[in-house]
Amino acid sequence: MIKIVLAIVLSLFFVSCAMQQKTVKPDEKAFETEDLYIMLALNAELTKQYDIAAKEFAILYEKSSKKEYLYRSLHNYLLAKEVQKVVRKVDEIIGDSLDDPILVRLKVIALMQMGKLEYAKKIAIRLAKETQKAEDYLLAADVYIKNQEFDKALQYLNSAYTKEYNEKILDKMAVILYVNLHRKKDAIAYLETHSRVHGCSKLICKRLIGIYSNENNIEGLLSVYKRVYALQKEEAVARKIIQIYTYKRDYIKLMDFLEETHVDDELLLELYVRGKNYLKASILAQKLYEQTGDIKYLGQSAIYEYEAHAKKIAKKVLTLVVKKLTEAAKATGDALYLNYLGYILIDHDLDVKKGIIYVKKALKTNPDSAYYLDSLAWGYYKLHQCDKAKKIMDRVVKMEGGDNAEVLLHAKKIDECYRQRAQHKKGKKKK
Repeated sequence: MIKIVLAIVLSLFFVSCAMQQKTVKPDEKAFETEDLYIMLALNAELTKQYDIAAKEFAILYEKSSKKEYLYRSLHNYLLAKEVQKVVRKVDEIIGDSLDDPILVRLKVIALMQMGKLEYAKKIAIRLAKETQKAEDYLLAADVYIKNQEFDKALQYLNSAYTKEYNEKILDKMAVILYVNLHRKKDAIAYLETHSRVHGCSKLICKRLIGIYSNENNIEGLLSVYKRVYALQKEEAVARKIIQIYTYKRDYIKLMDFLEETHVDDELLLELYVRGKNYLKASILAQKLYEQTGDIKYLGQSAIYEYEAHAKKIAKKVLTLVVKKLTEAAKATGDALYLNYLGYILIDHDLDVKKGIIYVKKALKTNPDSAYYLDSLAWGYYKLHQCDKAKKIMDRVVKMEGGDNAEVLLHAKKIDECYRQRAQHKKGKKKK
C-alpha cells in the first residue's frame, strides 16, 4: 500500500499540462501569490502536518485549476488519515467514471483504508480493465491481497509484471507463491528465470537467498551468492561463498574462486600448502611479502620454494632460498626458519658447522622437536660424529614424528655410520 502511495507522489510531479482544466504554461503563475502557497504547502509536508498541506494544495487547485495540486491535496489527506474527504472529493469531481485514472486510484486507496474492500475491488478491476496499465493491475492485486484472495492477487500481479518485468512486482509475487500459496518451486522458478534473463539484482537475489536458506539448499545459495559477487564484488558476499565451499569441503573449487578473485590470499596460500602445490605457494607468499612487508611471508616463500625443488634444486635457486631464509631468521628469530636454514646448510654441505649453530638456536625455543633434533643429528652425521648423531637419533625415532620417511632414512644412515665406526674401533684394538 505504501509503495503505491509513494508511486502516486512521484507521479504528481510529472502530470501533463494537458490534464489541466485551464491552459497554463508550466512555468507560468496562475495567480500572484502562487509561490507563497506552494512554500506553505511544502513546508507543511516536510513537518508532517499533512492536513494543513492538504488544505494549502486545495487552495492552490481552486485558484489555478492545476490538477497536480488536486492530486497532491488528496494524497496529503490520505497521509492525514482523512480518507472520507478523498472519496467525497473524487465523487464530486468525476463520480463513478474512470475519466481521471489518478483520482480513481486515490479513491481506491482511500476505500481500502476505510475497509470497504468489495467496493474498492470493484473499482480497481474496472480501472485495470480500462487502462491495462501495470500500476492499475498492481492496485487491483493489492486489494485482493488485503482481502486475502491470493490466487486472484497473483493473476493481477502477473499481468502487471508482464507489462514491464518490474522486479518489485515479481518479489511480491514470489512472497505470495512461497508464503501464502505454498507453491515454493514456482516462487523459485519465477525468481530464477528473472535473474537469468534480466540479471540478479539486489532485491531478487536477496529474496532467492532467503528462500534457499530456508530450504537449506546449499547449491542454490552458492549459485546466487556467486551471481551477486560478480555484480557487486563485496567482501561480505565473497566470505559467504568461501563458507559454503568450506562447508562442502570442495577445496578445488574454493581454490579456483580464490585464484580468480584474490579476496583471501592467506587462505589461498593455506590451500596451496595443504595440497602440496609448493611452487604456487612460494610465488603467492612472495607476493604477500611485497604487499605487506611482513617478513614471515619471505620465510614462507623460501621454504615453499625449497620444497617445490627439493628433489632436484638448482644452485641458483638454492642460493636464493638461503638468502631469504637468512633474512627471515635474523629478523624474527623464528625457530621454524632457523631450523630450515640450518638443515639446508647441513644437507647440501654448504656450511655444516654454521647449520648446526642455527639448529641449536631453534632447539632453545623448542628442545623436544623431533624435526629439530633430526636436523642436529644429521649435522653431526655430516661431521662424521656418529656417536653424537646416534645418541640423538635413538631419541628421535621414539618421538612423535619419528616415523617420518626422511627421519627414518637419516636414522638408517646414522646407524650404518655408527656400526662402521664401531667395527673400525674393534679392528684397531685387535691390532
